[in-house]
Amino acid sequence: MSESCQSCSMTIESGPYCEHCTSSDGTLRDFDEVFERFQQWTRRHEPGKSKEEVAKSTLAFMRTMPAWKDHPGVR
Repeated sequence: MSESCQSCSMTIESGPYCEHCTSSDGTLRDFDEVFERFQQWTRRHEPGKSKEEVAKSTLAFMRTMPAWKDHPGVR
């Protein structure tokens, strides 16, 4: 049965996080690194968005994810 990454919602086979959201030892990457990766993904998929729009939509998405919803960076 597949699950979803608690950081990005990507479908995964097991565990709380996908390979993109974890470091080589399997721990969740830090907030700033994941935030930057999410912004890079958004810029590739929505190239018309301004830098400010990308940051705003990234934070809005991260607020919905269990791994980040209580993090001070999304408040």
